[in-house]
Amino acid sequence: MVNVAEKKPTQRTATARSIVVLPDEVLEPLLNNDMQTKKGSVFQTAIIAGIMAAKRTGELIPLCHPLGLEDCKLQLHLNEARELIIECTTSITAKTGVEMEALVGVSIAALTVYDMCKGLSHDMVIKETRLISKSGGKNDFNSF
Repeated sequence: MVNVAEKKPTQRTATARSIVVLPDEVLEPLLNNDMQTKKGSVFQTAIIAGIMAAKRTGELIPLCHPLGLEDCKLQLHLNEARELIIECTTSITAKTGVEMEALVGVSIAALTVYDMCKGLSHDMVIKETRLISKSGGKNDFNSF
């Protein structure tokens, strides 16, 4: 692990995004059933899974500092190309950043969508998971 003992705590925020391509065999039934499958609400379950995963990042990623997140929000929506966009924003006042927490959150949310919809089709693609922005610490980052 990186030694952060000498660092001063600062407000840190990170946002990550995953894009899931949903074939018509998945998208049409979801749209017709208010985003529900036999397993339940796809979006709500993915949000809960993403938050739970973000909170456990230090247990999942070796050498990642365990952090008590102060905030974690996940948002899901369909874009014009009928792709599912998942964004996770994490924040904390700490000596280390929360990029990994945001990335883990969107990754697990995307995998949860896949799990909940695989009964409709296995032809889903999680095509992109990336850091969108981070602030606090040594360097800020913004991919916009």
